Amino acid sequence: MAEDGQQQPPDGDPGTRRGPASQQDMRRQNLALVMRTVAAAHPLSRADVAGRTGLTRTAVSSLVDELIGGGLLLEGELERSGRVGRPGRALVLNGDGPAGLGLEIGVEHLSACVLDLRGEVRVELHRPAANAGRSAEQTLAELAELADRAEREATALGLRVVGRVLAVPGSVPLGSPANQVEHAPNLGWHQVDVTELWPGPGTAPAVENEANLGALAELWQGTGSGTFVHISAGEGIGGALVLDGRLFRGVQGFAGELGHLTVRPDGRPCSCGARGCLEPYAGLAAVLRSAGFTDELDGPDGFDGLDALDESDRLERLDRPDGSSGAPGATSLTGRQNGDPIAELVRRAERGDPATRRALRHAGTALGTALAAAVNLVDPDSLVLGGGYADLAHWLLPAMRTELAALIRVRPWPEEALRASPLGRRGPVLGAALVTVRSLHSDPAGLWLAETA
Repeated sequence: MAEDGQQQPPDGDPGTRRGPASQQDMRRQNLALVMRTVAAAHPLSRADVAGRTGLTRTAVSSLVDELIGGGLLLEGELERSGRVGRPGRALVLNGDGPAGLGLEIGVEHLSACVLDLRGEVRVELHRPAANAGRSAEQTLAELAELADRAEREATALGLRVVGRVLAVPGSVPLGSPANQVEHAPNLGWHQVDVTELWPGPGTAPAVENEANLGALAELWQGTGSGTFVHISAGEGIGGALVLDGRLFRGVQGFAGELGHLTVRPDGRPCSCGARGCLEPYAGLAAVLRSAGFTDELDGPDGFDGLDALDESDRLERLDRPDGSSGAPGATSLTGRQNGDPIAELVRRAERGDPATRRALRHAGTALGTALAAAVNLVDPDSLVLGGGYADLAHWLLPAMRTELAALIRVRPWPEEALRASPLGRRGPVLGAALVTVRSLHSDPAGLWLAETA
């Protein structure tokens, strides 16, 4: 958290400071060192913290007392370790103190969750909402009500929400006005200032791209580590790149647009205005149409007949401009009230529905083509499927692995380096709440500086 109380854009390592340090800065850094040490391996005694940090026991005791006074740490009963000397008291993170509120706007839902300092979910709320068909003001008004309800439930549990972060399916460029969403095409948003439109109660949340937050959640609570590419599915395709444990944003904040990597030159038109992007082939809407879930039967083929194509032409039949499918028994899913299209795809794939399995197989081929380019460029440790792709991984992974094996030839690529996230579709909202939690771990003094500003 910055000294003005505003949360900084998360990158996986908040609170890092450079340059000459005053005595106040040194204490702030030492508070952060003690907090991070306890967060990484609690319970610990004060002596344990001194040994791990290299600080004197006197300094540690003073810092611990300040963190306890700030409601960030608790000190438990005497620890019977069997070691020589006085027994210490176990220090742990306060699970009933400051907390982070994560919010998410999806095309068809709103979500809120509250995480305590231990990273445990204490409140989680989801609400169906047709956000693509209404104004930003209406969506933010309903989200504000959900946020208020989540905070009230957290307060009843003894928690105190000290930060709010919102995950949006759109671009939030670096250097733009605070909390402005530059473009969210699946919501119909362009240059939406969340702070200006936020109706209250409470302060407006900081805003971040949902794919970035999903990747950070993977880094902090999932299977991601080191350098990895995170790719997720909602209405569109989100991607994020973590390099050496830090989120890579690019020069303007647009890094990770995997949905707009070209998989078929001169292919289907994309919502971005280009042709042949990954999203019209492997985005959720494309998979639903190709599996037969469509409001209208637009044509006789789509994915049908792809099994008979040569390897060199495996994407040829994916070039229909509308991505339509004439699968027998096609039904409307997108119009089903409160429907969950991903769960329906899973249900039909488990049942062995040929059109669904074929659609997922060819989406996997397109994903493998795009991600092979990412691997050859970045050389990551792993690729992680998040969001809706995690739910569909059982049917996507075989085709993806086949394509990756065929296209990655300049380095070894183990099959297990491609995996599904254990966080699934909860990743963005968890990541949003974790931004506050991790900020408190990395700069605990920012909490009381913000509160006294």
